[in-house]
Amino acid sequence: MSFSKLYVGNLNYKTTEDALKQLFGQHGEVTSVSILQGRGFGFVEMATPEAAQDAKGKLHGTEFDGRKLIVNDARPQTERPGTDRRPGGGGGDGGGFSRY
Repeated sequence: MSFSKLYVGNLNYKTTEDALKQLFGQHGEVTSVSILQGRGFGFVEMATPEAAQDAKGKLHGTEFDGRKLIVNDARPQTERPGTDRRPGGGGGDGGGFSRY
């Protein structure tokens, strides 16, 4: 299965989307970049699966902004069991203590 969207982890918190776009752009056309601020990871979408695989192969494990990058195929977002994002959701017994 070919992917054109890549997960990029172990980012320096000061890394910018522009810097990441420039880095990945050396391996093909970049269609989008998003970094989750304060989380140390982001996503880069390449124009073709071939460009994404080339970038992944050449950039995974390389140093960028003082950190060794982790570059993998991005997995489709799925609902995770036990995570209800509605207010008051999320399961549990509703309290922060044992009832026994």
